[in-house]
Amino acid sequence: MCPRCEDIVRTFVMLGDLALYAETSGADLGFVDAVSASLAASLPEPPPGLLPPGYDPSDGPDHPGQGS
Repeated sequence: MCPRCEDIVRTFVMLGDLALYAETSGADLGFVDAVSASLAASLPEPPPGLLPPGYDPSDGPDHPGQGS
C-alpha cells in the first residue's frame, strides 16, 4: 500500500475509534469534537484514481433541510 494510502486508512481508523468512544458512557464530548475536527482536517487529498473522473461531492440529491 502506498504511504499516502496508509495515512488515509490510519486516519479513517482513528475517526472510527473516536466515533465508538463518543458513544461510550462518560465520554468527553469536548475532546471528541476537538479531535474529530482535527483528524478530519488532516485527511490528505485522495490518491489519483480513487474517485471516478468528474466526481463532484456536492452533486447529488438534497438532504433534509437543504433547499433545491
